[in-house]
Amino acid sequence: MFKMASLDRIALAAVCILGIICPGARAQEGSATPVEKLSLLPGFKAELLYSVPRSSEGSWVNMTVDPKGRLITSAQDGLLYRVTPPAIGSSQETRVEAIDLKIGQAHGLLHAFGSLYVVVNGKAAQGSGLYRVRDTNGDDTYDEVTLLRFISGGGEHGPHAVVLSPDGKSLLVMGGNHTKIPDPETTRLPRNWGEDQLLPRQWDANGHARGVLAPGGWVCQTDPEGRSWDMICSGFRNQFDIAVNGAGDVFTYDADMEWDIGTPWYRPTRVCQVVSGGEFGWRSGTGKWPDYYPDSLPAVVNIGPGSPTGIAFGTGARFPAKYQNALFICDWSFGKLYAVHMTPNGATYSGEVETFATATPLPLTDVVVNPKDGALYFTIGGRNTQSGLYRVTYVGGESTKMAQAPKTTDTAKIRKELESLHHRDARGVEKAWPYLGHSDRFVRYAARIAVENQPVSEWRGRVLQESNPKALVTALLALARQGESSDQDSIFEGLGRLDPEAISEQEVLSSLRVLALSMIRMGRPENDFIESASEILSGMYPAKSNLVNRELAGILVYFQAPGIVGRTLRLMTESPSQQEQIHYALVLRNLKSGWTLDQRRVYFSWFVQAQKYKGGASFKRFIQNIKDEAVDLLSESEKLALADVLEGKNLQDVALNYDMNRKFVKEYTTEELVKEIEKGLSGRDFNHGKKMFATVACYGCHYFSGEGGSAGPDLTGVSGRFNAHDLIESIVAPSRTISDQYQSTIFELKDGSDVTGRVANLAGDNLMVVTDMMAPGDFTNIAREKIESTRPSSVSPMPEGLLNSLSLEEIKDLVAYLLSGGDSGSQLFRK
Repeated sequence: MFKMASLDRIALAAVCILGIICPGARAQEGSATPVEKLSLLPGFKAELLYSVPRSSEGSWVNMTVDPKGRLITSAQDGLLYRVTPPAIGSSQETRVEAIDLKIGQAHGLLHAFGSLYVVVNGKAAQGSGLYRVRDTNGDDTYDEVTLLRFISGGGEHGPHAVVLSPDGKSLLVMGGNHTKIPDPETTRLPRNWGEDQLLPRQWDANGHARGVLAPGGWVCQTDPEGRSWDMICSGFRNQFDIAVNGAGDVFTYDADMEWDIGTPWYRPTRVCQVVSGGEFGWRSGTGKWPDYYPDSLPAVVNIGPGSPTGIAFGTGARFPAKYQNALFICDWSFGKLYAVHMTPNGATYSGEVETFATATPLPLTDVVVNPKDGALYFTIGGRNTQSGLYRVTYVGGESTKMAQAPKTTDTAKIRKELESLHHRDARGVEKAWPYLGHSDRFVRYAARIAVENQPVSEWRGRVLQESNPKALVTALLALARQGESSDQDSIFEGLGRLDPEAISEQEVLSSLRVLALSMIRMGRPENDFIESASEILSGMYPAKSNLVNRELAGILVYFQAPGIVGRTLRLMTESPSQQEQIHYALVLRNLKSGWTLDQRRVYFSWFVQAQKYKGGASFKRFIQNIKDEAVDLLSESEKLALADVLEGKNLQDVALNYDMNRKFVKEYTTEELVKEIEKGLSGRDFNHGKKMFATVACYGCHYFSGEGGSAGPDLTGVSGRFNAHDLIESIVAPSRTISDQYQSTIFELKDGSDVTGRVANLAGDNLMVVTDMMAPGDFTNIAREKIESTRPSSVSPMPEGLLNSLSLEEIKDLVAYLLSGGDSGSQLFRK
């Protein structure tokens, strides 16, 4: 929460003529951002109800609604307050009363079961933990504070939200990744969680979260008295809030580690469905698990760089149906209130993101729907920034009739039935086993966790009897996680039955993960196995799939397999994305033998090139640390022979697979390119299209098919959002239509100068602005008092003329690559 965010894919727009803005309270010196600066979706109206006096009431970060429709709020470093908002349309003032109890510093507030539940994150009361606050004599004044359970942790990655469970009978409580699990009596996820790294991880180069181990951010369930705790899931980085939709499904908005931007282990902020037994793969430093690991679960939707704070569904709001079912999520650093629209998809959901409200600055901290008036309320503040309370109502012409809740799919019903077995149950194996090979990933996952919760002796013998490849891989994964070292040979035997040519890419990736996990948890195999496995895997390497190559490289380096240096160096130097190159450099730092001196020269020459790459605050030091660890493996004679290249002299040419210094071909128009594209794109060249994607620097800003940057939108699904004309126009003339999600702001200063960029962080009354999206770690600090005015920039951060150095045939390959979603088997590439 309230973390540094160094790369913005989000615009902080000023006044938007499409929004209906309430005149509201105009800001004076030291008051909250005025509503005139808010950009809202059409038909919605905003009011600034209260500017919080910082000196006396602090900076508000959390709130809930009591049964009378009043708000309970908390200052980050101060007290609790009860807020009575005026009736909608009223001219009365907002009433704010301090709650006269020694409790505050809350990151979680909930009114339920006739009580106010408070998650203290700090030194208030008896310190961090879950508290119950009550009015014992019915005089409408809280008078009793009871600590239900101490929670070890504090600060911005400490204990966070408390919400009502889907069945309304218990509480869900959560903590960030610097918070120890609160000694739960039970857990849905088997307790033998681990780091599960085959090769040594590097801790963060700037020291963040060094030594912090799994399980990471967690969610627990407890009864209203807080007596018995059950851990639901874990593996988040720093999720701040939880929300439950009308179908009873639970979601959270997890934080990224923005210092990792530009690296292959960076994971953007993302909305995840909180499911029983879930593991979401956060690990410190370079150890974060990729989405394709079968022992973890993927996001519903990736958002991008940001700083997640409060979230809430629109349930109960007098809004159009679309927004009643939307998940509203707050991004503190970039000042965005998003509406995430989710569609049931198998056993989970898929999501689309829409900017609902934004301003400069708008450090959002929490959002709630007040069922008494049907309005949405949000607060801004945190880190001693100016705080305020806002109300949003709908005044447009669409119906605000109560919307139907999302329908639970049959596949989701299966998942939920399997989740009921996530504890010791004599029926668990028999009921769950048939679903280990299910086509839906969440169902397979739920079935495996059900099996893993039963004694291994009950199901060990069934593993090798499984004939379905997908089910076999899932069963082997369970055995690798829960079995003993004596089970390793059975796992190897089961993997040996799989034909890589006959199974899907995901099944190959899962099989490689099972192999790695069996060695992580059960020990390094005998040399005979390593030799035979090295020969088999070397025959597959390199594969057509970039992701498969990543896993193969790690395992072959772990084996110290002969003959892999040249192939891995080619993958490293010929890869069009810096993330992929960094991955192979990181892996090769562990390879002790098999190098020629020339290969060493190529490898260490790459580090000079890599200094030109850009990323987050830890990026440069990560690159240096990779090099330092590789140097440590050199013999003294090798260090002497390579002294010049290690000092950055007499470098070996690193042959790149693309040319960044191309000559001008012609200035293309949208119309001529669309005309050519519409003639057809069959028979295009996938690899060449990928090279062109790198040549025009797309990877620097855009995430595509598992790699790339995050300054711009994820382009993997571009074929589902754009036709040929819109796709070409967005490249040829990017400033013609600029989404407010990626628009820059022009800050005109009182000294006559101006700064153009995106606010990425705030510190008191200072705005920290990124002016170059390719240099996300570089900030320009602007004191708010020095700003004369702000306005949205009419120039896209994406430069024009990107295609002007390509031939028409190269453009066709690029467009085919984009429309394929990164699938080399697409019909666009069939000759």
